[in-house]
Amino acid sequence: MTSSISVADAPSFHGVARLNHLGVIQVDGEDAAKFLHGQLTHDFALLGLSEARLAAFCSAKGRMQASFVGFKRSHDQILLVCSRDLLPATLKRLSMFVMRAKAKLSDASDAFAIWGLAGSAMPAALPAAPWTQLRDADVSVVRLYPADGTARALGVAPATNPAPAGEAMSEDLWNWLEVKSAVATLSQPVFEAFVPQMLNYESVGGVNFKKGCYPGQEVVARSQFRGTLKRRAYLVHGPETMTAGQEVFHSSDSDQPCGTVVQSAPHPAGGFDAIVSMQTSAALDGSLHAGSASGAALALLPLPYPLLDDI
Repeated sequence: MTSSISVADAPSFHGVARLNHLGVIQVDGEDAAKFLHGQLTHDFALLGLSEARLAAFCSAKGRMQASFVGFKRSHDQILLVCSRDLLPATLKRLSMFVMRAKAKLSDASDAFAIWGLAGSAMPAALPAAPWTQLRDADVSVVRLYPADGTARALGVAPATNPAPAGEAMSEDLWNWLEVKSAVATLSQPVFEAFVPQMLNYESVGGVNFKKGCYPGQEVVARSQFRGTLKRRAYLVHGPETMTAGQEVFHSSDSDQPCGTVVQSAPHPAGGFDAIVSMQTSAALDGSLHAGSASGAALALLPLPYPLLDDI
């Protein structure tokens, strides 16, 4: 179940990619941070101007409806970067909870350009820790988790700004680095399919268990503290195309899937890599297959970060 594919002939992992599949929700007002603190899985009340947050927006049953990289552009303005295909519905749902809070939410996707920065395109002054932010005038750069040894960041700038300095990188290559980081971005095909721990969010800074209530908080906390985490996110490699929402089967059960593809991208040297959320028992032995029990065999790859143990 291990993979021996090489990236020796892959393109250099340096450059700048325009990320058109991502959009921006803008939250303005003196209660912006307080409002988001009560809706998302991470602490926004203490969010500083040099920080960022990975966070999820969940249903009352703890199922993820969207995921965000959020950061402050000023004390009264927060930007949430998310998958564009989820943005309209997410904006509508979040807006329903504003009530008397002094916060205004809007779709600012056309006002900002979102860039992926990798390798030598990274600003030298950006702090080394993931989810830190570097502000340079009206440009925000957020450090992401590395991928396959490549340092990465998310750049968000007004749409009228010139592209960041650096050689052009294809969106396919950036998407592959996203998969290799094993930090998943939720998209429409897997809407409400997972609680945050099924995507390892508690292990990559996406859940704060010490903050107050938010939709689904009791389910998320119970999953963590009662030691009932039976599904996790894993990395796999396969010879054929994989798509978000596709089922994954284990050789021990041809009828019931053991997991779901969350995010996938073509490997630079051939085949596809994917983040798969699946039963932890399925990773122990046997074989994995895409789409059906007789589908293409999948090789299990090592995760690039340690998992937080059940508490």
